Amino acid sequence: MNIKELYEQYLLHPQITTDTRDCPPGSIFFALRGETFNGNRFAHQALDNGCALAVVDDPSVVDDDRLILVDDVLTTLQALAAFHRHQFTGPVIQITGTNGKTTTKELVSAVLSERYNVLFTQGNFNNHIGVPKTLLRLNASHQIAVIETGANHPGEIKLLSEIVDPDCGLITNVGKAHLAGFGSFEGVIRTKGELYDYLRTKSDAFVFINADNPYLQPIAHDLLRITYGRPGKDYDVEGEVLTCDPCLNLRFRIKGGAWQEVKTQLIGAYNIDNILAAVAVGVRFGVTPEQISRAIAAYCPTNNRSELLRTATNTLIVDAYNANPTSMAAALDNFQLIKHPHKMAILGGMRELGNASAQEHQAIIDKVATMALDDIWLVGEEFQPFAERYRYFPSVEAVEQQLREHPLHDSLILIKGSNSQHLYRLPDYL
Repeated sequence: MNIKELYEQYLLHPQITTDTRDCPPGSIFFALRGETFNGNRFAHQALDNGCALAVVDDPSVVDDDRLILVDDVLTTLQALAAFHRHQFTGPVIQITGTNGKTTTKELVSAVLSERYNVLFTQGNFNNHIGVPKTLLRLNASHQIAVIETGANHPGEIKLLSEIVDPDCGLITNVGKAHLAGFGSFEGVIRTKGELYDYLRTKSDAFVFINADNPYLQPIAHDLLRITYGRPGKDYDVEGEVLTCDPCLNLRFRIKGGAWQEVKTQLIGAYNIDNILAAVAVGVRFGVTPEQISRAIAAYCPTNNRSELLRTATNTLIVDAYNANPTSMAAALDNFQLIKHPHKMAILGGMRELGNASAQEHQAIIDKVATMALDDIWLVGEEFQPFAERYRYFPSVEAVEQQLREHPLHDSLILIKGSNSQHLYRLPDYL
């Protein structure tokens, strides 16, 4: 079955699933394969659970006319999503970057939702499977789409850009993350820049760019740019931090316009770049400054990203969804600005840094050594060689045991680490 024929079936059954535990009646099941699973084995179960059709790539399971045989299920899913996206006539914005892309996507979507019905990536479904699934949620009611794309190896943003076919793009920043996959910081820059490379193939494409970022400007050549950054440089949108203790308060203005002051629910001065990106997108698509301010003020972070939590005994800054040297340093810099009589940090090891891991963890240790913190706990084997001066825990379970036996009180606590360290479990013990 070719893509056009499959698309006709999709129009009859416009819900897709890849999980037999979630089979809406009349949906299409895509039997994906992985290192430890083979969806073909569950195709019949998906049909029994309510799916109308199942797309498979194993001829041996095809014994029912509801089973559609293709050469490769994943590439078929991606091709179907790309075909469906090309039926959409509204603007499509693609967002990527090392840090802040999910928060930026959320802020952009909140701002645009003041005027439009927006399709946007749910959670962090930003990979080679999540992006097609997001695009296949597009329907006639949507007016604009905001698609987040992530990568951990070269070529991944290129592939996702070809599927998304964006009209405009935004790279939040480039930093030291997934170095094991990218090979080097330069590899990170090249891979994120694949979005710019794709947009250069389209005559009417443009980018939203942090014009203060020294790594983005050189790779954005030959692209129409809508700029944002700090005041005094004639950018299209400019803004600055007013206070950050603990939530970020800022002001912004559009070139030639009046200042707008906004009190946010975001922790971290570094979030001003994410907010200015959302302002720039909103302005370009006709959202008024007043609407933009309202959307940003109302946005409340979730999913362990820059969250401020007040428990019965402590105040927590939970940023435990992800961590790399760039975001870890930014979180510590911001934490240093917040005033509190008793401050401590619980830091989890940073994953996927390859040969740079030891050097980058040592750099974080050197940084915290200069900070006025009352206590520092280090979690995970990545920190173990550098933990002589601090409290070390091999796992989050060990931290939980310590907190059960010796609860903490009256502290401001930064919780920061890679998601795989599971530090997001700690608020239940604090």
